[in-house]
Amino acid sequence: MKKTRVDRKFAELKKQGKKGFIAYLGAGDPCLEDTVDIVLRMEDAGVDLIELGLPFSDPLADGHVNQAAAARALAAGSTFDGVMECIAKIRERSEIPMIFYAYMNPLLARGFDESMMAAAQAGIDGFLLLDLPFEEAGPYRQALKQNNLNAIQLITPTTPDDRIDKIVKRASGFVYCVSREGVTGVQDKLADGAGALVERIQAKTKCPVALGFGIGTPEQARDAARLSDAVVVGSAIVNQFHNSPHTPEGRAVATELVKRMVNAVKEI
Repeated sequence: MKKTRVDRKFAELKKQGKKGFIAYLGAGDPCLEDTVDIVLRMEDAGVDLIELGLPFSDPLADGHVNQAAAARALAAGSTFDGVMECIAKIRERSEIPMIFYAYMNPLLARGFDESMMAAAQAGIDGFLLLDLPFEEAGPYRQALKQNNLNAIQLITPTTPDDRIDKIVKRASGFVYCVSREGVTGVQDKLADGAGALVERIQAKTKCPVALGFGIGTPEQARDAARLSDAVVVGSAIVNQFHNSPHTPEGRAVATELVKRMVNAVKEI
């Protein structure tokens, strides 16, 4: 595989001795045109990588905030083709690394190989497939590889060491470390044991390890960055943009929260 934008970004961060900041957004929330604007604002705020939720009606790994974002996107008329056009529009103005946070159903319904080809042509760099068990992933990993897409792998607090060994051998781009059991959503504090889990993963792979789920404040982002190679923030960002006026001024206010979290991570 050729190096993706994700690979190049993490190599750049390592060379600089910096930690990465990954922002999650629901594609199409509140609409696809606004998604283009928000992604560009995220880049201006210093975000290193965008994780876009591909709208799906049954996002089982998500808490109520990201479920609601997916529902809003679908209600606004977001479709697979529309999201790909959105990505292509972003690529006209930006080379920020982008991956899809996605569930298998809409990809299989369209045809998995066709979905991967369309995403790669639009300008996506990789996929995090939430409900694809490692044991069943072989044929799908091949389609990712053929389209030069990173296969981002999830590891949770309940993943045993022997399974971590197998998972990280198939990972590319980065490994996503889920900080706690359960679904996405802002928590009061970083989960106990998150650091130990990151260390277990880092001992088994040279891939960067990103820590996510439950991180919602600059202080939590800073703590997570001390433990990992990158931090993923989702629900807090989704909430901030949803609750702010959908105007340039409102977007600027929402972006300030992101900038504070980015700065906290970059201080490490």
